[in-house]
Amino acid sequence: MATAEPRDIRNVTVVGHRGAGKTALVEAMLFQSDATTRLGSVQNGTTIADWDEAEHGRQMSLSGAICNAGWEGRKLNLLDTPGDAGFVADSIAALRVTETALVVVNGVTGIEVQTGRQWARCEALGRARLLFVNMLDRDRADFDTVVTSLQEQLAPQCVPLTIPIGSEQSLSGVIDVLHERAFSTADAGKEAGTEIPADEADRVAAAREQLVEAVVETDEALMERYLEGEEISVEELLGALRSAVAAGELFPVLCGAATTNIGTSALLDALAKIAPSPEEVEAPIEVDGAAAFIFKTVADPFAGRISVLRAYGDGVPSDSTLTNPRASAKERIGQILLMQGKEHSGVDGLAGGDIGAVAKLKESTTGDMLVGGNAVEMPPIEFPQPVMSFALQPREKGEEDKVISSLRRLAEEDPTLIIRRDDRTGEQLLAGMSQVHVEVAVDRLKGRFGLEVDLQQPRVPYLETIRKQSQARHRYKKQTGGRGQFGECTIVLEPRPGHEGYEFVDEIVGGVIPQGFRPAVDKGIQETMAAGGLAGAPVQGVTVRLVDGQYHNVDSSEMAFKIAGAVAFKEAYQAADPVLLEPVMSLEVTVPDDAVGSVNGDLNSRRARLLGMEPAGGMTSIQAEVPMAEILTYSQALTSLTGGRGDYTMAFLRYEETPSHVAQKVMAEASVDGDEGDA
Repeated sequence: MATAEPRDIRNVTVVGHRGAGKTALVEAMLFQSDATTRLGSVQNGTTIADWDEAEHGRQMSLSGAICNAGWEGRKLNLLDTPGDAGFVADSIAALRVTETALVVVNGVTGIEVQTGRQWARCEALGRARLLFVNMLDRDRADFDTVVTSLQEQLAPQCVPLTIPIGSEQSLSGVIDVLHERAFSTADAGKEAGTEIPADEADRVAAAREQLVEAVVETDEALMERYLEGEEISVEELLGALRSAVAAGELFPVLCGAATTNIGTSALLDALAKIAPSPEEVEAPIEVDGAAAFIFKTVADPFAGRISVLRAYGDGVPSDSTLTNPRASAKERIGQILLMQGKEHSGVDGLAGGDIGAVAKLKESTTGDMLVGGNAVEMPPIEFPQPVMSFALQPREKGEEDKVISSLRRLAEEDPTLIIRRDDRTGEQLLAGMSQVHVEVAVDRLKGRFGLEVDLQQPRVPYLETIRKQSQARHRYKKQTGGRGQFGECTIVLEPRPGHEGYEFVDEIVGGVIPQGFRPAVDKGIQETMAAGGLAGAPVQGVTVRLVDGQYHNVDSSEMAFKIAGAVAFKEAYQAADPVLLEPVMSLEVTVPDDAVGSVNGDLNSRRARLLGMEPAGGMTSIQAEVPMAEILTYSQALTSLTGGRGDYTMAFLRYEETPSHVAQKVMAEASVDGDEGDA
């Protein structure tokens, strides 16, 4: 297959809220461009982009897919990304390597949480944007209402480029208002459209006037001619529109219904003629020679690691060698692959700006640069931190190592999925962006690697500390015939500022405890602190002063002083007003305006402190602080309260004292667990 020239490439990330029909739209574009011979269905699991079994079962995109299509001499790289907040990593990475975002909006529900968030990401990255109002064949779909909301909530410069013919079940096509051509369901292949229906003439004229005025406002020379009453040609308008889109000054709005392939030809025309090429957008790095940036990794159980990359500079030829500066390693580039969902075909190489893949790189992972000349550094992709963790328990004994290694392979393709061991609780934790995110990882673990695990809510990582000073003295003495054991120490416990840290202060004078035995006292204290004294949680925020003691010339030993220190700490700890500390999270919840009251009420029931609210275009952002113990199952509750329209992010903030009634419950549960463990 011939290598596409940079001027003919269009890199497009398809983004939007879950359920807007992004995958169906990509499928329609592939079908209309003859990249596939059938129009696949998300419901039937026959789409090219959604090929994973987990995606078929849940009927939603769970990971990004790379597809390509040809249209009017242009190569379109279409990066279909999930719309669920739990699978946001792929859209973040894809937007880093594409020049254009196609924002898909549901024609019934309009702007939703992820629509606004993806728009903000595109704004921050300076991406060109086109919008497609989908599902206009559904009941209650309203193109004009959605366009108004786009202009009010996203940008006033959202201007219709196509308008629908008919509405809801009577939707029969769309009209390109710039070219004044109609595209109906009868159009096939690359038809240029037909004459507009006579009864649509006035509506099209009004829409065209709005579009022309928006375009000429971005070009001073055209504006002057327009105001003088001079006719502006379609070619001139198209050129000015193209420049305005690349500069982020205009955002064309197109429309249709993906599942019935309405509006697809006009959309493909717009992407081919209006979206900028890689040559027209300044690259984030200056490259001398061949270079590629790995923005996604696919863990294939058969083909191994597949690295999806964007070429820069002179591109990347097949059968070449590039250097990974981060790993200080040479990487052999074998056959360059073009991806069409899960299928791939070999090509001679990639031109600068093109997107492809390569298999079995040894040292390189997502975020790495591969270069043929001078080392260059790409700004890192900033992924959000996981917000929800579950404890893992393999169903089969002896498979712990296999489970962990396989999950790490899955985490290679999704940087927001993290597997780690909690040193405090001893649990293996799988952390992700939502409960569904973690459950999907478990599904893939079974489907790809044949390994099954059970998920359990992780134990909250409580801590313990003290609120006042105390003192204790303990003598450890044991005589069993022959050499005995003797050690005695006096310690003083003091709380530390902020309930943080630990300090051991040696204040022994006169040699009452020899220097060689004092570290043993410290060791005994630290081991006791790790087990806690209230709920089995580690103790922190304590200063221990070793102030006095005694030793025996023959019977004293490190073990004796270690035991003396441990027992002295237990006695002093109980007298120092010990308390339980709980982790508190910073929480931001975005919900529809009509759900604010119920969400705030639910947060109050979770001991949350509400800090503020910020309304924005039908949605409200709620800021709060809430104990981790109250938020472990928040995803399900928020979905129920908002009908799936709510979203949230959270991060660890600090530790605070646990209210006494909550602490009593935690300590009682810990006591029961301890008794069961002893049994």
